[in-house]
Amino acid sequence: MATISFDKAIAQNFEEASKREWLETNGLGGWASSTISGAHTRRYHGLLVTATRPPVGRMVLLSKLDETIISGEEQYDLGCNYYPNTVHPRGYEYLQSFAKDIFPHFEYEVGGICLQKTIVAIYGENTTLILYHIRSAPSPFLFELRPLVAGRDYHGLVRANDAIHREADIREGFFRVQPYDGLPELFISIPGATFEACPDWFFNFEYPAERDRGLDFHEDLFSYGIFKLKLNAGQRFGVIISTLNPSGKEAFELYERERQRRQNLVERLPLRNEFSEILTLAADQFSVQRGAHLRTLIAGYHWFSDWGRDTMISLPGIMLVTGRYEEARKVLQSFAESVSQGMLPNRYPDGNEPPEYNTADASLWFFVAVEKYFRHAQDKTFVRSILPVLQEMIQWHDRGTRYNIHVDRDGLLYSGEPGVQLTWMDAKVGNWVVTPRQGKAVEINALWYNALRIVSHLLLSFNESTIALGYEEWAEQVKERFNELFWYKEGQYLYDYVDGDYHETAVRPNQIFAISLPFPLLSAERAKSVLQVVKEKLLTPFGLRSLAPDHPDYRPRYEGDPVSRDHAYHQGTVWLWLLGPLIDALVRIYGQEGKNQAKAVLNNIVPHLSEAGIGSLSEIFDGDPPHAPKGCIAQAWSVAEILRVYMENALEE
Repeated sequence: MATISFDKAIAQNFEEASKREWLETNGLGGWASSTISGAHTRRYHGLLVTATRPPVGRMVLLSKLDETIISGEEQYDLGCNYYPNTVHPRGYEYLQSFAKDIFPHFEYEVGGICLQKTIVAIYGENTTLILYHIRSAPSPFLFELRPLVAGRDYHGLVRANDAIHREADIREGFFRVQPYDGLPELFISIPGATFEACPDWFFNFEYPAERDRGLDFHEDLFSYGIFKLKLNAGQRFGVIISTLNPSGKEAFELYERERQRRQNLVERLPLRNEFSEILTLAADQFSVQRGAHLRTLIAGYHWFSDWGRDTMISLPGIMLVTGRYEEARKVLQSFAESVSQGMLPNRYPDGNEPPEYNTADASLWFFVAVEKYFRHAQDKTFVRSILPVLQEMIQWHDRGTRYNIHVDRDGLLYSGEPGVQLTWMDAKVGNWVVTPRQGKAVEINALWYNALRIVSHLLLSFNESTIALGYEEWAEQVKERFNELFWYKEGQYLYDYVDGDYHETAVRPNQIFAISLPFPLLSAERAKSVLQVVKEKLLTPFGLRSLAPDHPDYRPRYEGDPVSRDHAYHQGTVWLWLLGPLIDALVRIYGQEGKNQAKAVLNNIVPHLSEAGIGSLSEIFDGDPPHAPKGCIAQAWSVAEILRVYMENALEE
């Protein structure tokens, strides 16, 4: 199995170890996550972050389980925490290595004792395992584990208060407590341990990543006491941390079940090597349960839920090229059941609010996802059942739906109204939409053309040629008008959007979709010109800039408080997922030479798998060198698009 590893040169370098984060997810929307050093840098870090209403309703139940070794007269704290102006304890100084294969592994050495720790999130449960192996020890020693409880919404922070339930229940061989009214119960099972109750608050944990984001960054955590075990060389034991009663469960049996599940994911890959293995395991983290029987995709960790646009873009790379067809069908079915007035939801809120439909492109990406599902899965029964939904969606767009989304007299799709952000460039500060793009957006109309062609193609597949011909003729009219309206002759590229007499000439990556989607719209000559402009103005080692650097609105860094970051989000910030359509265009236009260029593009991002979110791909990067990773440490469409183009275009060496 492919492994990403770090020796003590990184592990014992506190700054470097704290910049690298590990993530274990549970298929429900919850996770366990922190840094190599063990110091939490985000409010989202925790050992048990539960999804109480999968995939949302997330709560940080158990923040940490700090470990201490007591050998003779010596005490060694393996934990690590940020506090104001200090780091305490400094357990990273004993960390000999960190490795991530199927799971994250830590190896500590202190006082002649060598201890290995593995952390596992169990699929389908709000359960985290911590497995310990005492590889060597000169004599028996005492091992202490102190749970530190947060008991809060994952977006919030908690300070010392009187509402917490201060007494835990110790019986049946495990610890159980409901920290606050309305929260799930927390269970901790440590076979062979005794528990010493000493309830108290620990104050002023500091989360520097939140400080850098311009947000509150201090928290108090509550400890109910300490677990104690006597250990010897060669011993193994497993900790179960869960919202489920662990009676009758054994940590190593749960571990083996989860190990085999993940092993099966990579063993069935049609193209298997280290790169595809790492990305397939990363892709698995985004597939989660929605409701009792359906599936969806988390857009990114640690703070996104499932978004319609992100899900449809990500589905081919997360599920289709990896052979997860049944899950893909459940995702498509889940969103098909939420179609309203011809529109897919933009997102499902964390609370009990109804879905939000403020998107012009999620609905159109749905067509692309269905087309790719049909090509990969060859599931005629399901696609035929969903075809009427696609046809109805087109009818709604033709006659007009929410947010002034409608087919204009020239056949192109118009969308938008003041104060609403409808495309993927959707940053909004107060009532100000940073990149409004109201009118006829270039990628929206490329998707609109593809939607018509896709329905025509599917109808032909079901021998409904007469109806298919009508959609085909409609699509050809759209293609002709698209080329008339969007071609910027002076620049030899495509306008970003057109609204009446206004033609936006800013060089943005949205034009790439006119030559990368399943049904391209441009001639070979124009396609080459667009691709050249995109490469010259926007391409970086980690993706495409959202705006060319020579534009006056270009922002070179994504940093600062929320307002500053929203200003930069689509004004120069680099988006990794856009390498997917770029590579599609390269291969389509230049054939084998395009494949060679694509391989060079992918080689640039391989080192990133060992930084930020270890074994995954970040959401965004700064527009200017050195292009530091920013945003989510694990983003669905970043992973999905790289895995998709790698597998679909057979880009292995």
